[in-house]
Amino acid sequence: MSLFIGLMSGTSLDGIDAALVEIREGGAPRLVATHETPMPETLRDQLWRLCHADRLAFAELAAAEDAFCRLQAAAVEALIALSGVEREAISAIGSHGQTIEHAPRGHDGGPAYTLQLDNPSLLAELTGRPVVADFRRRDLAAGGQAAPLAPAFHEALFRAPGEWRLVLNLGGFANLTLLPPAEDERAPLGFDTGPANALLDAWHARHRGGRFDAGGAWGASGRVDEALLERLLAEPFFHLPPPRSTGRELFHLDWLQGHLQGGEAPQDVQATLAELTAASVALGVEMGRERLDAPPAAVLVPCGGGARNPDLLSRLARRLPETPLLPGEDWGWPAEWLEAGAFAWLAWRRLAGLPGNLPSVTGATGPRVLGGVYAS
Repeated sequence: MSLFIGLMSGTSLDGIDAALVEIREGGAPRLVATHETPMPETLRDQLWRLCHADRLAFAELAAAEDAFCRLQAAAVEALIALSGVEREAISAIGSHGQTIEHAPRGHDGGPAYTLQLDNPSLLAELTGRPVVADFRRRDLAAGGQAAPLAPAFHEALFRAPGEWRLVLNLGGFANLTLLPPAEDERAPLGFDTGPANALLDAWHARHRGGRFDAGGAWGASGRVDEALLERLLAEPFFHLPPPRSTGRELFHLDWLQGHLQGGEAPQDVQATLAELTAASVALGVEMGRERLDAPPAAVLVPCGGGARNPDLLSRLARRLPETPLLPGEDWGWPAEWLEAGAFAWLAWRRLAGLPGNLPSVTGATGPRVLGGVYAS
């Protein structure tokens, strides 16, 4: 039995999720303890500017990285104190870092790249534990999209005999995993379906302040603008075959603004953005089912922050009437902790010398051991 900590800060920039995970050889990972450390407004603003900057100064990048790393260390310390485990019992910390830009196809003919703000050397120094980090670029070097990486963890947790299962992560962006039954020899399929909380949060912040639309209440008060929804869904990304991944580089408020005609009620735009998430997920489910010849009645587990948004879940249910939505807790794993748990599991894979990617998901030329190890 080994204990690993996974750290995840998603594109919503709301905080650091820290998960303590127990891993036994041949057994399913088990969630032991969790802690969320909120993102201070000053750091959130710094990171937001970096994510949308055309140019940036190295000093600003370094300052944000230092502050982010120290927040990660605080999250680790809080989790250790909460769990009561001995520090030395933790084999390693898996750190995803904060994605600043993700361009798996490059820009204007340039090389593919993905940039996660992180300082694993400092994190190892501050916490006294080994750190595994830089998970994405090895897959990218092998010709993959470097995302999504969580489907391999979804397979380890949820793939089961006799049943098709779908796992949907509703973070800043949405990604979908399709898991054939365990006895089926086909590999899982996974890909990003489009924006989720990133646009919803940004539009809410612009018009109402605050970080997010609690429970989707503001979106539920609006009316879907069908003409606007049709214009948004015309975005070519929604119709690309997998492998595919995306981020703020494509879907941001300026992208949305370019589709508005002026005069739209803000709450109607919020409702339309929620419907866009549901509609693009439904398009992704249909695309995945066609590729794997999966049945329509496969259960779907929503996870991530969006799994706590009743308005969004009701829209998903209407778009996928034959697909039961099942809480992650029913399968033994709380919905909001899958991403952090994935990076604890990926850290274990790295130390064990085992591949962490799924080529069927990312498009890499083969399985690869992901991440670098930074000794304490």
